[in-house]
Amino acid sequence: MLSRTADHLFWMARYTERAENTARMLDVNVQTALLPQSEEAARHAWRALLGISELQHGYDQKHDAVTQRDVIEFMVCDPSNPSSIIACLTEARENARAVRGTLTTEVWEVTNQTYLDLRRRLHGGQLHKDPSQFFEWVKYRSHLSRGVTLGTMLRDEAVNFLRLGTFIERADNTARILDVKFHGDDGEARRDFYYWAALLRSVSGFEIYRKVYRDVITPERVAELLMLRADMPRSLLACMEEVVANLREVRNDVSADTERLAGKLHAELQFARIEDILEAGLHDTLTEFLRRIYELGNGVSRDFLVPLAA
Repeated sequence: MLSRTADHLFWMARYTERAENTARMLDVNVQTALLPQSEEAARHAWRALLGISELQHGYDQKHDAVTQRDVIEFMVCDPSNPSSIIACLTEARENARAVRGTLTTEVWEVTNQTYLDLRRRLHGGQLHKDPSQFFEWVKYRSHLSRGVTLGTMLRDEAVNFLRLGTFIERADNTARILDVKFHGDDGEARRDFYYWAALLRSVSGFEIYRKVYRDVITPERVAELLMLRADMPRSLLACMEEVVANLREVRNDVSADTERLAGKLHAELQFARIEDILEAGLHDTLTEFLRRIYELGNGVSRDFLVPLAA
């Protein structure tokens, strides 16, 4: 497969997954904002969300204060923000258009229709009328995109690169959500049931938590679920299993170091215990994971895709 084709597929999947993750994070903040809390706590939550996405600097350049409405506008509708939902879904569509012949008709139509519907919904004001419904729609379209891909495309290298993009992006996002919630909030918040329930719902993990642990929600178990459970679809371990498997399918003469890095990350998660991670420091562990997942993304880019500097 040509590097440029692989590059478009990889980034098409990353942008689609990123839009979904942004919708998930915004949705949980909208829901937790309805709980009783001080204005300062509310501002802190929205500022933390900008921090997760490394958007604080860009936001501060355009806005004097942190407000719910401005943060949502910036992260959904602002085309100058490359991580906004509209920017991500626009890029996903442009990457899909570039490899239109590689995709099935169904995958292209879902991607294209998502972009067109997004513009209609934003112009129609749905985001402000019912933000939670809007974010559900973004998540649903991402689910649909992955489902149509697996349901209609030949299981060849094209699907492998789409899956690589999806799971590298998802691993990065899960680690960021977990890190900011453990590291950035005070102890009182961390003991709050509704707080952790909202976090679990942001990664579709609330029902899974109830099924696995059948007990009260504790921060330690939330961390274990989102890091070390291979059967939790958005956990770090589950993401790394997909990354390792898809890297194996597309390996070439220069990808040994990238495969080794992915394999080490996977093995460390597979044999880790949450007690050891908490004792060593969850924030430090997640910071190191984010550094290595970034390095892994660069490795995939270097070995298979169009070089980032090109």
